[in-house]
Amino acid sequence: MLSVLLFQVSNLPQVQTAVESTGTQNLWSVLLQTGYLGIANIFINLVLSVIAIYIFVDRYRSLKRASNVDENFMNNIRNSVQNGNIDAAKNLCAHTDTPIARLIEKGLQRIGKPLRDIDAAIENTGNLELFRMEKNLSILASVAGAAPMIGFFGTVTGMIQAFYNMASQQNVTPSVLAGGIYQALITTAVGLAVGIFAYIAYNLLVSNVEKVVYSMERTTVEFMDLLQEPAK
Repeated sequence: MLSVLLFQVSNLPQVQTAVESTGTQNLWSVLLQTGYLGIANIFINLVLSVIAIYIFVDRYRSLKRASNVDENFMNNIRNSVQNGNIDAAKNLCAHTDTPIARLIEKGLQRIGKPLRDIDAAIENTGNLELFRMEKNLSILASVAGAAPMIGFFGTVTGMIQAFYNMASQQNVTPSVLAGGIYQALITTAVGLAVGIFAYIAYNLLVSNVEKVVYSMERTTVEFMDLLQEPAK
């Protein structure tokens, strides 16, 4: 009895290595058994995931820069305008790379014209800035909707393959159905994973855009109030 236990203990690392190797081979074989349609489906979703990650990182960094506004920016603008130093205010806006600075710069360029014209010019610039901030967000939304649908398409083709194997084989065994079921499950899982990430990323970016737009609107109101203040 003791000799049998010693033999099992001595062979434990070999058994563990064999199990790990079998698990790795099974994972690879699972991907291969999904068939050409399954592999193509997974590849398309992986490409979509790369696109979604790129858009998210690019837009997040851009919106992060857009939301970083110096707290003293409007105070400096106010002091320059009240002192009649419009050129200093324009120079400050030109050296501040934010949507808010570009709005104020457009308003400063229209000083001397009716307030309605200044407000219209700022509004048009705001629309352009909003379009720039929302760049590629529609693509991210499309990925969020398309990735699960592509995964479900793999599910349908996988089930078709599984039933075809059942109809064409006399002896139906689990291995006969494995390829179709693998394709159905893996493509669905990959599609849902990509879709969930893209959906969360899209809503997070939209939330950040709304925060920047709110800051732009608040700053615009403050600037228009500044222009209506009586000169000192």
